[in-house]
Amino acid sequence: MPVMAERTNIRLLSRQQIRDLVEEMGQPRFRAGQLYQWIWQRGAAHFEEMTNLPKSLRTQLAQRFVIPRIRLDKLTRSVDGTFKLRFRLHDDHLIESVLIPVAKDNRYTLCVSTQVGCSLHCTFCATGKMGLRRQLTVGEIVDQYVLVNRLCQEHYGHPVTNIVYMGMGEPLLNYKNTIESIARIASPDGYHFSPRRITISTAGIAKQIRRLADDSPRVNLALSLHAADDFKRNEIMAINASNNLDALMAALEYFAGKSKGHITFEYIMLKDFNDTLEDATRLAALCRRFPVKVNLIEYNPTGDGLFEKSAESRVNAFAAALAAKRITVTVRRSRGRDIDAACGQLANKR
Repeated sequence: MPVMAERTNIRLLSRQQIRDLVEEMGQPRFRAGQLYQWIWQRGAAHFEEMTNLPKSLRTQLAQRFVIPRIRLDKLTRSVDGTFKLRFRLHDDHLIESVLIPVAKDNRYTLCVSTQVGCSLHCTFCATGKMGLRRQLTVGEIVDQYVLVNRLCQEHYGHPVTNIVYMGMGEPLLNYKNTIESIARIASPDGYHFSPRRITISTAGIAKQIRRLADDSPRVNLALSLHAADDFKRNEIMAINASNNLDALMAALEYFAGKSKGHITFEYIMLKDFNDTLEDATRLAALCRRFPVKVNLIEYNPTGDGLFEKSAESRVNAFAAALAAKRITVTVRRSRGRDIDAACGQLANKR
């Protein structure tokens, strides 16, 4: 069991381990439910806050355990209303989350991180340039929802309506903690958030997509596609060498057959690289095997000069070509670019 400053992180304990702990301490069984609620529903950061527990029990717990909540380190707001939040972890690592409000649609989307950095090194993504520092724990992922949901209610008078696992890191390479965090957020004794409003975005790990389908958490899936042939995708996404498009399409077809979650192709429009009508034709061919919608995303430069964003006329022509083939397509305009909160720009700059 991991130890922090000679005390254990209590949020790494399962519900059964909490029951065993309470019994070991000579407390009645119902105390386990109270303790669990304080940890996972009421957001306690200290045992002294747990006022319906006996003081002696709180003292014993504080001697043996800690509750290492993430802390807000920096808050930035874009001219378009998007918030970027930088959080400091107990070991001084930094991660970032984004809140994207679309008030006219009553939609408030939270983008959460699952890793400190990322190991995949996609050429268009700032996080990949950091490398992987470590995985986030279940509690660190859940805390992002808790704190950003509070911010959303304070500023917009509305809770978060959608969660996308699309921040720093690859969620399917932190699979156990990603799935467990969804269970905590969606659980009736957690935050009762509908899994139908949760989307996991992946760069494409075929084996884990199949595993997700088998585990059936009833979430939606977004594939960061960005190129519709292996030659181009290999150039910008190293993961494609071991998870090529044939393997990914077969895994997604399996997911579509077992899960009722929606599938989306995320496609960043890169000038003179993947934005031709021939590219649109190849992309359309990938959309025929299962129900899928396509999000065309405006590219946000990361400062290395490798790519430029496609012209608006080119994006519109690309979208029209897909729509003509009866493919559901949307064009996602950049949000939070002025605060480095836009797609692909999360990298905790000190």
